[in-house]
Amino acid sequence: MTDRKTILLVDDTPSNLTIINAVLKDDYRTRIATGGAKALEIAAGPEGRPDLVLMDVMMPGMDGYEVCRRLKADPATADIPVIFLTALHDERDERAGFAAGGVDFITKPFSPEIVRARVRTHLALREANARLARQNAELERRVDERTRELALVRDLTIFSLASLAETRDNETGNHIRRTQTYVRELALALRDHPRFRAELDDATIDLLYKSAPLHDIGKVGVPDAILLKPGRLTPEEFEVMKQHAEFGRAAIAAAEARIGSGNGNSFLRYAREIAHTHHEKWDGSGYPRGLAGDAIPLSGRLMAVADVYDALICKRIYKPAYSHETAVDIITQGRGTHFDPDIVDAFLTLADRFRDIAAEFADPEEA
Repeated sequence: MTDRKTILLVDDTPSNLTIINAVLKDDYRTRIATGGAKALEIAAGPEGRPDLVLMDVMMPGMDGYEVCRRLKADPATADIPVIFLTALHDERDERAGFAAGGVDFITKPFSPEIVRARVRTHLALREANARLARQNAELERRVDERTRELALVRDLTIFSLASLAETRDNETGNHIRRTQTYVRELALALRDHPRFRAELDDATIDLLYKSAPLHDIGKVGVPDAILLKPGRLTPEEFEVMKQHAEFGRAAIAAAEARIGSGNGNSFLRYAREIAHTHHEKWDGSGYPRGLAGDAIPLSGRLMAVADVYDALICKRIYKPAYSHETAVDIITQGRGTHFDPDIVDAFLTLADRFRDIAAEFADPEEA
């Protein structure tokens, strides 16, 4: 039968091998080694790994314990169960065998019924473990697949909500893609900076990228007469416009509360911070809270540079598009007043990359 399990028998005494082979050969495919080196060669050889090893302890050159240790040290043979055949009866010998990785002992002279029973038991255990490993692998695959699906749904939902907010003031989804990409590039450039390295790990940078599109979600609460006004806003109208930062914070905070988002790394945390604070200024003259310096969350400081750059280079109903060079000059002038100085320094090293991103995700009428 080709599906029979393979048992490797290891003993330096031929008569012992003859006896135990006679016990097992009718039910299993047996292979024989008269020493440790040969046993290791067979176990890792081209004919396939054995399903179980029955091995004498006391052998010249390399004893059974050492052979077992070497089998367990090799990932290709580590899962093969080893049963020791021994005339030793001392508890210390058993401890040594289990420490080497053995699963059981059969004492010489052995009973054929005991040998068959132990072999069946350990082969069944090995098969059960293998089946469990396959089930776990399949479960992990399904969990990973479901996690990817949920992440995709989350990302598409974010993009759809953000696009809805942007279309209310005649902007496009490309603004979302540009600004989130600017934010990621800035974060990557600053990840090794002493001020930021503790915060900007891979997971956080990914969350910043994913949450950045919601920075202007609060615009859905601003009346069209103000949001779409082609001219300059009056002071009273500007006060209403500024409320979009609070509207965005409140909407995302409500979502956090509904899903019980207690995870400090939740993308909703960063989305809330960005929506609320990307109009704050380094010198405290921004809105809605007049935060200054490091009191402004890093997420908001990153988005401030990204959002202003994009607003400058793009045409709006109230302004023409400025050149890339003019936008760089304006942001440079805002270093230490509007923007975090270190983030501006990073922006200046990335100025050409920002221009490339703007070209890659240009609005249709600007392409």
